[in-house]
Amino acid sequence: MSKTTSHIALVCPGGRITLDIAEQTRKIAAQGFGESIKLHFHPQSFLEAGHFAGTDAERSTAFLEVANDPQFDAVWFARGGYGAGRLDDALYKKMNDSARQKTYLGYSDAGIILARLYKEGIGRPVHGPMPTDIGRNDGQAAITRALEYFINFAPETLESNIQSGQKAVAFNITVLAHMISAPWFPDLSDHVLLLEDVGEYLYRIDRAMFAITASPKIKNAKGLMLGRVSDIPENDRPFGHTEEEIVKYWCDRTGLNYLGRADIGHDAENKIVPFGASNCPNIA
Repeated sequence: MSKTTSHIALVCPGGRITLDIAEQTRKIAAQGFGESIKLHFHPQSFLEAGHFAGTDAERSTAFLEVANDPQFDAVWFARGGYGAGRLDDALYKKMNDSARQKTYLGYSDAGIILARLYKEGIGRPVHGPMPTDIGRNDGQAAITRALEYFINFAPETLESNIQSGQKAVAFNITVLAHMISAPWFPDLSDHVLLLEDVGEYLYRIDRAMFAITASPKIKNAKGLMLGRVSDIPENDRPFGHTEEEIVKYWCDRTGLNYLGRADIGHDAENKIVPFGASNCPNIA
């Protein structure tokens, strides 16, 4: 960043966070980075409207506000969880030149926003840890990794299995299966697609992979990599195939390249995947 201090705005496009999560995140930033980083939690992050951190309108307004504000260098999604798909479609056309210079970082349901930004050529969408990861085992390492990326795009924070210069994107399997048919979803020709999931039955992973691999948006992808699929619940009868066998099956069936495992997942080891070329913070 060109500024001495990086100012990072945080919003919640889905569920809310607690004041405790915000304070723990601020403490990690202050202890590890001093005055190099200033975190600005939008008041919307603490609202509650049923499942969501405020109404659809409140969440949409908050996101657009911080994206368009030139004082902020980046937007960090403080929490995933369902809700990002309910943001106002019109807000992406209202994003200004300042919004187009920012880094946007998150994962899980925030992947809906990252995909839309990538399609529209807005800013630098990045798949990576969020403040709610503080609750995971070794969660401080995840928060620190994200902050190190914000400061200087540190190479050691990145998923290391992607070849330098190769275009890549990363998504949660279930979220991707639900958004891939959207007219705004980007064409992933020549991209490596990294996938991960948590808390899903294996038959649901199989169903999702059917939808994903059937999409014309990925038929010319460079290939698929599988991150961690964790906390798989037990079904009333075994599915009979592991998560990797499922992904290999659908790749073989549809002619996509299976490129092995990736170091991403709903855990503190979740490495960072900038959308676009992996050797550069800018979109390819």
